[in-house]
Amino acid sequence: MWAYFIIGGVLIVIGILIHVFKWYFLISGYNTMSKEKKANVDTKSLGRLMGIFSYVNGGVFILLGILNILGVKHISTAAFICLGITSVFVLIKAQKYDGNLFDENGKLIKGRHFALRVGITSLALIFAAVSIFFAALPVKVTVSDKGIGIHGMYGDVYDFKSIKNVKLLDTLPNIELRTNGSAVGSKLKGHFKMAELGPVKLFVDTQKPPFIYFESGGKIIIFNVENADKTREIFDKIKTNTKEALY
Repeated sequence: MWAYFIIGGVLIVIGILIHVFKWYFLISGYNTMSKEKKANVDTKSLGRLMGIFSYVNGGVFILLGILNILGVKHISTAAFICLGITSVFVLIKAQKYDGNLFDENGKLIKGRHFALRVGITSLALIFAAVSIFFAALPVKVTVSDKGIGIHGMYGDVYDFKSIKNVKLLDTLPNIELRTNGSAVGSKLKGHFKMAELGPVKLFVDTQKPPFIYFESGGKIIIFNVENADKTREIFDKIKTNTKEALY
């Protein structure tokens, strides 16, 4: 739920940095131009365009977050449709503001692709937004007769035969380092290093204990789901199938 607000906030902040504070170096391609070429770019209008792009999409995500709180489901598609439409608009509109693309007769010079660079910036914003969105989603876990599947980013399937030393933890050991993972608020996914355990793979919401700990293939995995009772239910299923779980 909060992923919508986080993405919306990030996009709006980026828009403010480019539009209001004139951080034009955030626009891919502009910061690598020579002074002569930069002088031919209408940075004020281009910054405004990128700002509008960020404000509109940030506002859409925040609105969808509110709708999600109100109980409206299956709304994420609308956000990414909006991102796609506005990105195409930016690609087309950005060409107008780069004087380096046109000759003295106002015709587009073949081989000039500043608009493409602006498009890359837009796509980078989309990628960042999508990455944050999926990183902030609750962990989805399925349990079958053969094993447990942790889905989404960094997910994997663990055969019951490979699982050992299963425990239910009320608290998490201290986290020293994120080595290759995502951290959106209290939601941690991916590879981390813990003070007492060393390298671990986490799929947790740190604010919603308990946490299921197990080892598989020489690696430590710790996860939980949104509901504490559901986490305990999954733990009981693993315990039943492995017969090695310890409280």
